[in-house]
Amino acid sequence: MPDAADRVAELRALIRDASYRYYVRDDPPVDDAVYDAWMRELEQLEAAHPGLVTHDSPTQRVGAQPSSRFSPHRHLQPMLSLANARGAEELREWNRRLAAVLDQEGMAGRPVRYVVEPKIDGLAISLTYEDGRLAVGATRGDGEVGEDVTANIRTIMAVPLVLRDGIGAPPERVEVRGEVYLPLEAFAQFNEARAREGLPTFANPRNAAAGSLRQLDPRLTAERPLSAWFYAVGAADGIGAVSHEDMLAWLREAGFPVNPLIAVYDDIDAVAVACAAWEERRGDLDYDIDGAVVKVDSLEMQRRLGAVARAPRWAIAYKFAPTTATTLLRDIRVNVGRTGAIVPWAELDPVHVGGVTVERATLHNQDDLARKDLRIGDTVVVQRAGDVIPQVVSALTQRRTGDERAFEVPTHCPACAAALVRPEGEVIWRCPNRSCPAQLVESVIHFASRGCMDIEGLGEKTVQKLFDVGLIANVADLYDLTAEQLVPLEGFKDQSAANLVNGIGQSRQRPWPRVINALGIRHVGQVTADAIALVAPRLDALLGATADDLARADGVGPVVAEAVTEFLSSGDNRAMLDRLRAAGLTMEMDVPDGPVDGPLTGCTVVVTGALQAFTRDEARRAIIAAGGKSTDTVSRKTSFVVVGADPGSKVAKAENAGVPVVDEATFAAVLAGSAPVPERGD
Repeated sequence: MPDAADRVAELRALIRDASYRYYVRDDPPVDDAVYDAWMRELEQLEAAHPGLVTHDSPTQRVGAQPSSRFSPHRHLQPMLSLANARGAEELREWNRRLAAVLDQEGMAGRPVRYVVEPKIDGLAISLTYEDGRLAVGATRGDGEVGEDVTANIRTIMAVPLVLRDGIGAPPERVEVRGEVYLPLEAFAQFNEARAREGLPTFANPRNAAAGSLRQLDPRLTAERPLSAWFYAVGAADGIGAVSHEDMLAWLREAGFPVNPLIAVYDDIDAVAVACAAWEERRGDLDYDIDGAVVKVDSLEMQRRLGAVARAPRWAIAYKFAPTTATTLLRDIRVNVGRTGAIVPWAELDPVHVGGVTVERATLHNQDDLARKDLRIGDTVVVQRAGDVIPQVVSALTQRRTGDERAFEVPTHCPACAAALVRPEGEVIWRCPNRSCPAQLVESVIHFASRGCMDIEGLGEKTVQKLFDVGLIANVADLYDLTAEQLVPLEGFKDQSAANLVNGIGQSRQRPWPRVINALGIRHVGQVTADAIALVAPRLDALLGATADDLARADGVGPVVAEAVTEFLSSGDNRAMLDRLRAAGLTMEMDVPDGPVDGPLTGCTVVVTGALQAFTRDEARRAIIAAGGKSTDTVSRKTSFVVVGADPGSKVAKAENAGVPVVDEATFAAVLAGSAPVPERGD
C-alpha cells in the first residue's frame, strides 16, 4: 500500500501539472499519449486500492449519478450585473461619471488604470474553494442565489479541482468567477452530430454551453467539449492583491485559465481604441465574445466607487453588434469557382448580423450541407464575425413545419452544362471543363486581386462586364486592353478607363512569385508560390518542371506538385503563359546557387500587419535571402513574429505559443546581422 500511495500521489501531481501547463500556459510538457498513460495507470491503481480514491483525484471528474434537481447555492459575495456602453462616447461618459465619484471620495487627480477583457459569450459560474479544494460550483442565477452544478463543473478539464501549490497557503475559502463556453469549432461539430442523430440543434454556442452545464446527468456534460476562462475573485481572505491585475496573476498561479488577451491601459482613449479593435478582430477567435469588459484596476478605487443598483460603478461592458442571428433559408444555389469547384450558397431573408445586413451566406460544400441537414424553408442560425464571410451554422430543426424541402445536388455545371465530377478523396464536386465561362471569370478576378497582381479598379463587376462584351476571355487578354475600348462601356469615362489601363500596366512589375500565385493553380497560395519560385526561378524552368522537381520546394507535397503539373499540361494554359511573357510580365527572379548561410538560416518567420520599410513581398524575399523560411501561420515551430500596424490575432497566438514578437526595427537589425535572432520564451 505505501508504494501504491506514493505512486498515486506522484501521478496526481504529474497530471495536475500537465493540465495546468495545457489549459493555463498553453505549453503542454508531454504529448497526449504520455498524459493518457498516466491517467490509465492512476485509474488502475485506484481500482486496485479503493481506499486511495479521493473526490479531487483527476479520475473523479465524471462519476456522480444523475440528479433529479439542482440545489440552490447562495453566493458568498453577489455576482453583480454590468452596465452597458455602446460606442466610444458612452464609454467616455461612464468615465466622466467615475471621475466625479472619485472626486467626491477625495481621490481627485489620482491616475486611473483600466483593465480591458474580452467579454466571453458563455455562462457565468462561481466556484468556491475550501482549503484549496473545489467545494461548490454554481451558476450565476439571480446574482444572489444560483444553482449548485458542482458535479457538472467537475467534468470540465479547464477547471482545477485543487489549487496549485505555487500560491503558498491557499485561502480558507475563496470564490472564483469565470465563464464556461463552447469553442466555435467544437460547437459546429456538436450541432452536426445532433443533426445526424435527429436531435434539436442549438442556436449558438452560449445556448449549447448553458444546456450542457445544466444536464441532470454529469456524464452527458462530460461528453461535451466545454472550456472556461476565469476573470475575477469574489469573497476571499488572504490574497495580497492591490489591483485587479494582481488578482488575475494570482488566478493564473493558482491554476485557472486567464485569457491572455487581457490588457491594461492608462487612459480612456486607449481603452476606446482597444474595444473598437476587438470588435473588428473578434472573428479571429475560436470562441464568441459579445463585447469587452472595462474595469478600474485599483481595488481601493473599486471599493470607493462601489455599486449602484445591481451594477458596479467601476466596471462597464462595451457591447458589440451581435454576430449570430436567425432567419429564413429561402433557397440554396451554387457558384462555380476558378478551379471548377461547385460551392453551394444560401439565399436568406435579410437579417442584421455583425453590423451589416446579410442576404447571402456560404454553405462550404455538399457534404457540409448534408451534415447540417439544411433544408430550403428552414429557420437557420447565421454567423458573421469581423470580416468573415457569413455562414449558415445550423438549422433550428425544432421549428420545422414539414413544408421544408431538401436541396437537390446538381449533376451538371450551371454555367456550361458539363457533367460534374468528384475526384477521389475530395468532398467538392467540380466542373471539369477548363473553358467553362464561370471558371474563366473567377480566374481573372483572382488574378487581379490584391494578393496577386493587385490591379486597382479591376473588381468582380468590371471583370464580368469585360467578359460579357467580349473584350477578354482569359487573363492574358487584359494586357491587350486600351482606354479607347473601355470608354464606351457603362461606368467608364476617359479618366477611369485610363486609370484601369495604367493599373494593368503597373502589374507587369509584380515579382515572379506573385505571378505564380495569380495563376490560380489549385492548392497554391502565396507561401507555396514563393517556395515554387525558388526551384523554378523562371518561366521556362516552371514549364519544364516535373512533379519530382516541384516536390523539392519547401512545403510542396505530391498533391500540390500534381496540381501544378496538371495545370502546366494544358496547351491553353501554356499558350496563356507565353502571352503573359510577351506582354512583359516579370517571369524570372534571381536565386542563390545553393543553401543560403545568413542571419536567418534555420529560422521560420511570420510577418503580420503593415510594415513601413517593406511591402509584404519584400519582407518575404528578405527573409529568404537571409536564409530563413517565410510562412503565414504561427506555430510552435515559428522562430519569431514580425509585427507591423494592425497585426490581427497572430500576436496573441505567438504569445500563447511562447514565440517572440518583434517590431520592424528589430527585424531590420536581425536581417543586417547587427542584432541576434530573438530567443523563444519557453
